[in-house]
Amino acid sequence: MTSSTPLRPFMSDNAAPVHPRVWEAMRAADDSAPPYDGDALSQALDERFSDLFGRECAALWVATGTAANCLALATMVQPHGGVVCHREAHIEMDEGGAPGFYLHGAKLLLAEGEAAKLTPDDITAVIDPIRDDVHQVQPHAVSITQASEYGCVYRPDEVGAIATLAKARGLGLHMDGARFGNAVASLDCAPGAVTEGVDALSFGCVKNGGMSAEAIVFFDPALADVAHYRRKRAGHLQSKGRFLAAQIVAMLDGDLWLENARAANAAAQEIAGSCGNRLMHPVEANELFVTLSPAEREVLRAQSFAFYDWGDDAARFVTAWNTRHDDARALAQAIASL
Repeated sequence: MTSSTPLRPFMSDNAAPVHPRVWEAMRAADDSAPPYDGDALSQALDERFSDLFGRECAALWVATGTAANCLALATMVQPHGGVVCHREAHIEMDEGGAPGFYLHGAKLLLAEGEAAKLTPDDITAVIDPIRDDVHQVQPHAVSITQASEYGCVYRPDEVGAIATLAKARGLGLHMDGARFGNAVASLDCAPGAVTEGVDALSFGCVKNGGMSAEAIVFFDPALADVAHYRRKRAGHLQSKGRFLAAQIVAMLDGDLWLENARAANAAAQEIAGSCGNRLMHPVEANELFVTLSPAEREVLRAQSFAFYDWGDDAARFVTAWNTRHDDARALAQAIASL
C-alpha cells in the first residue's frame, strides 16, 4: 500500500461521515430559537419517541454516548449502590471511569456471559452472594448492551427475562443502545418489542450517521425529571441544543436510523460469508471478530484495509451506514484468499 492508496475503512462506525440528511436538518435549524432545550425540535422529542416505542417516553439529548449511559444510570443508582454489567461492557472497558464520576462513586458489579451478553443466571451469580447489610455495595441497577460489545443481539424474550428479574429484585434496567439501530434491524422487530421492561435507553445516533447527538429515552418519565437537573450539573445542557435535537429528529424521520443500520448490517453479512470458522462470534449486527495471525493482518493492511487488532490473534472489523459494497466484497475476498 502506498501513501496515496485510499484506505478501505473498517475501524469503527464512529469514523463514518455524517449522513447528508443530518447535515440538512442542522442547516435548517440554523436560525434564532429559544436556547437550551426550549426549541421546537427539542420539545418534540418526547412525542417522537413515544410514537416510535408505542408507550409514553421522555427523551433528552446529550452529546456523547458516555454521557447518555452515565446520566441514565445516575437516575437509578445511589452513590452507595452498584450497577451489574458484563465484564466487557462499554461502561467498564471504554468510558474512562465516567460511571464512577457521574454516579458519585457507585460501583460496577461485573458479570460473565457468553458473547458479552447477560442472562438472569449471570446476574444472580453476582447479586445473590451480596449480603443485605451496610458493609457491602448493594445492587441498584442492571445495564445491558444492545447490540453487545461482541456484536451479538438480545432477543425480546431475553430482554424480557432480565426485566422480570430486575423488577422482582427492585433493580432499574438500563440499555446501552449505541448500536440499537443495528440490533433492531437484525431482529426485524418493533423497537418496543425489545425494550419491554427497560427503564432507560441510550439511543445511539453518532455511530449510525449522526454528528454529535445521542438520546436518552426514559420509559419511566419520572426519571427524566431527575435527569434534566443532572444533565445541567454535568455540563451537557448545550445552549444551542436545537442542533442536537435536529440530528435526532432527522434520524427518526422516515426511519433513517433503521435504513442506515440495515445498510451497515448488510455489509457485515457480505464479509461474514467468507470468514468461515475464523468468526469468533455470530455476526448479528455490524461488527465482526475474526481470527487472524499477525502476518495475515499485515497482508490485509497491505491491501489498504483499516481495522483494529483484537488481542494477539484476531481483528475487529466494523461496517457503517456508508460502507461501500465494493469495499465489503473486496475484504470478503481478501479474507477468503488468506
